[in-house]
Amino acid sequence: MPGVMVVRPILLGTSLTRRLGRERIRVGGFMDILAALRQEETKLQKQADAAKQQLDTVRAAIKILGRGVASNGEPIGKKKRVMSAAARRKISKATKERWAKYRAAKAKGKR
Repeated sequence: MPGVMVVRPILLGTSLTRRLGRERIRVGGFMDILAALRQEETKLQKQADAAKQQLDTVRAAIKILGRGVASNGEPIGKKKRVMSAAARRKISKATKERWAKYRAAKAKGKR
């Protein structure tokens, strides 16, 4: 019939109304669609903010545990091994002797 507007509902896909189920929106209800999209955007933004906060919490825990220090400042796990001065001198002397031997061989043309 001319001049009579037929109102047919439009079903939104599941991607737009994933948690809401299917909603019926009247033809010509463009503002309703925008409002629904804004509402969905707000909801998703809140979820993203909550996820970001949880991620920050997990990263902070990783950082604290990665350092190996408890909240009271005590080290966690094994102690750092410390080498005595005598042992460092011994290693240094052996290294210098190895390099001297290498340089002497190189000067003779063996390498």
